[in-house]
Amino acid sequence: MPIPSRPARIGFLLTQLGTLAAENFAEKTRALGIAPPEAGVMRILGRNPGMNQRELADKLGVAQSRVVALIDSLESAGLIVRERSATDRRSQILSVTDAGRRLLGELRTAAESQEAELADGLSNADRNQLYALLLKLSAARGLDRDVHPEYRAGE
Repeated sequence: MPIPSRPARIGFLLTQLGTLAAENFAEKTRALGIAPPEAGVMRILGRNPGMNQRELADKLGVAQSRVVALIDSLESAGLIVRERSATDRRSQILSVTDAGRRLLGELRTAAESQEAELADGLSNADRNQLYALLLKLSAARGLDRDVHPEYRAGE
């Protein structure tokens, strides 16, 4: 595909695709009965068994008070449980329940579907190259690939 004589800026194109991806994923998560920020927290907790509330807040880069509502919602839905740490009674350990693990499987399927839709029209080689370049750009800016920047909005 030829590059136009006056191409759109990289940031603009990334924003367009990012917005499309976010809207599409939000639809998929809502169909599962969960909001995108809750889906992100579930993914982090699924990858980090035994994480406490402070560690989750640190990972997200937000104050502990900001994660309380997310945790409350996930706990009310039966997707996680909070338990006092045996070694530090002030600490709340967050654990994914069986229902939460089932949801994580459904979220994984939704994410794979979204990725296939987003990369439709790219060859495997193009897809791998795009992924490698995006990882390189993210790493150069110190971004955590598990944390969406929206968590820090309003801080």
